Amino acid sequence: MHTKEEKIAAFSRALDVMDTLREKCPWNGSQTNESLRPLTIEEVYELSDAVLDGDAKELCKEVGDLSLHVLFYAKVAEEKGEYDIADVLNGMCEKMIFRHPHVFGDGSGKTMSAEEVAKAWELRKKKEHAGKTILEGVPRSCEPMQKAFILQDKASAVGFDWDSPADVWPKVDEEVAEAKEAVGLDVHKAPGRSGSIEVSAAHAEEEFGDALFALVNACRLYGVDPSVALGKACDKFKRRFTYMETTAAERGLDLGSMTLAEMDAIWDEGKAKGL
Repeated sequence: MHTKEEKIAAFSRALDVMDTLREKCPWNGSQTNESLRPLTIEEVYELSDAVLDGDAKELCKEVGDLSLHVLFYAKVAEEKGEYDIADVLNGMCEKMIFRHPHVFGDGSGKTMSAEEVAKAWELRKKKEHAGKTILEGVPRSCEPMQKAFILQDKASAVGFDWDSPADVWPKVDEEVAEAKEAVGLDVHKAPGRSGSIEVSAAHAEEEFGDALFALVNACRLYGVDPSVALGKACDKFKRRFTYMETTAAERGLDLGSMTLAEMDAIWDEGKAKGL
């Protein structure tokens, strides 16, 4: 590992590289906050993949790519006379010191648990942004499933939560039942029998949203990241479907002309192989 002096030297070198790129590279020199935004989002997802893969070498690379974007935004702002990287870092430090009085000293000498720290964090954020609600700071452009998780987590930090994880399941069942009713299924009838409820697309959308929101809440309460869980489910589906598709082709079969039962049989083969 590097010394503090070596880390500072590396950061200084990064600033010099950014200055040179903005001055001498046509592409880098033409970038704006708006043009960088989609690229930054892509970099965040690549960083997320590296975290999930547990690849330290790739993670180091992706942290570097995201760090470049931080320097990029700061440089663009500096050129416009708005702020520079020193303002960014000093602002971050002041925020962390303010939100961690138990670390940087409030005179109480109190030892706090991780849960107490999280609750205090949200309350101090609210004080920091006087006039704004606790949930106002959740990014509008955040991916919906992650947004649901963040909203629930922030509400939980100030005590608005179920007493125990098991308490969430009646709510999940209730929302799923309402989603079924919204698409014309009478949950009071035997399975497979349709009700006579008129289907409204807008109402169905609302109820499916409520059901998904409740399930995300269950994930949170049980310490499961819903985005990661769904991502793994997608990967599993892709593996099994690809096995079904390639196996069918090897046997001279065409998916488009096969029955669902025939496809299910090959699907189960892949499942039995651990795909």
